[in-house]
Amino acid sequence: MKVLYVASEALPFMASGGLGDVAGSLPQALRRRLIGCRVVMPLYSTISQELKDKMTFLTSISVPVAWRRQYCGIFEAKANGVIYYLLDNQYYFKRDTIYGHYDDAERFAFFSRAVLEMLPHIDFRPDIIHCNDWQCALTPVYYTTMYAKDPWYQGIKMVFTIHNIQYQGVYGKEIVSDVIGLEGSANILEYDGDINFMKGAIECADKVTTVSPSYAQEILDPWYSHGLDTILKARRWKLQGILNGIDTVSYDPETDENIFANYSAADRSNKKLNKAGLQENMGLPVRPDVPIIGVVSRLVDHKGLDLVKAVLEELLNTTDVQFVVLGSGDWQYENFFKGVADRHHDKMAIRLGFVPSLARKIYAGADLFLMPSKSEPCGLSQMVALRYGTVPIVRETGGLRDSITDSGDGHGNGFTFKSYNAHDMLDAIRRAITAYYNREYWPTLVQRALDCDFSWGKSANEYIKMYNQLLKD
Repeated sequence: MKVLYVASEALPFMASGGLGDVAGSLPQALRRRLIGCRVVMPLYSTISQELKDKMTFLTSISVPVAWRRQYCGIFEAKANGVIYYLLDNQYYFKRDTIYGHYDDAERFAFFSRAVLEMLPHIDFRPDIIHCNDWQCALTPVYYTTMYAKDPWYQGIKMVFTIHNIQYQGVYGKEIVSDVIGLEGSANILEYDGDINFMKGAIECADKVTTVSPSYAQEILDPWYSHGLDTILKARRWKLQGILNGIDTVSYDPETDENIFANYSAADRSNKKLNKAGLQENMGLPVRPDVPIIGVVSRLVDHKGLDLVKAVLEELLNTTDVQFVVLGSGDWQYENFFKGVADRHHDKMAIRLGFVPSLARKIYAGADLFLMPSKSEPCGLSQMVALRYGTVPIVRETGGLRDSITDSGDGHGNGFTFKSYNAHDMLDAIRRAITAYYNREYWPTLVQRALDCDFSWGKSANEYIKMYNQLLKD
């Protein structure tokens, strides 16, 4: 079986979020299971020169973009045993950032079409083309409307994965003729008075997946779907949720060079050195007896930070605890956390921005890890926290519900709450702190966290099962 994995970002070349992690890890796991998986992504100018120097130029082609044609250079690289194709067009991809430009619709329409146009020019004809998020959503649409009946392309199956339904690629109808070039098939893309890239992919793909089973059910509800529940309900027969994994080689406390001291599930004694190192690094009193709650997050509403804002002062005023935050985002949250840290400098510390090495130190040095998200398609941080023996506190939504179970039953790996309510969250935090001070129970819970397995193996097997069923059908 041959799979072409289509993504707008992928490690080690480029990542701005969870998609880059997935596109860097899942193809490796598929390759280890003897699936011929290759990746295609744009060749951004911001990719490091060191990685560019290892690329090989294959050929160049001309790609239709509505009424015009654009140059596309095809480069090949190999990383972690996986072959990558990087598609070059400096007009579209020589930018300081990879998203957020006025012409993103045209940039990714070009990329989606180029993926199909390049195939006869490389020595690889996939059985499955697996596309991800709205930036690649036009590939199934172009395939269905322009390529499916061509003998060379005939029989290729299309999979489309929704990583975050909030971002759909919604534009005005004027782009149909000038950017997309599908005047005769615009109805496939039309939705709620606009052109919606993701809606087109849901219509045209043979299978639509999300990054957790719970999220696949949640997006049928208007509260989660950002307007797409109608089309998803009509196509629910092709919808499936498969929980993401994490890169357990990169995230490994036994070998991680970013943390203060290495440890493992077999010998976790050095975890206390990471706690002391984190406290010193963040300017907090070095106290082994106090629980540290860590947060590594974008500081935005849907991460549940309005709940934290509502009760953080109450928690710090009534509880012997330390609270550490790493992230950046909305001005209101940045200022709020800075203000709390100024008033409670012995209990609260914040570092604005995203510093990957510090994130690792928080995963390793904290005792508890808080994720009270309003919605969370999958979430990777709770799995990484478990990998480092740090116990998650999460709201039961999306992938958080699928990966974390409450330890109140004596078997769970964290602490959970259901309602989107600040004091329900506070109750879960207090239960976690009570467990921390139970010196007989706490080591068992930490060991249970360290023993959890969220490697990509199980997820890859689920994808392979789905691919096989598609080809069988």
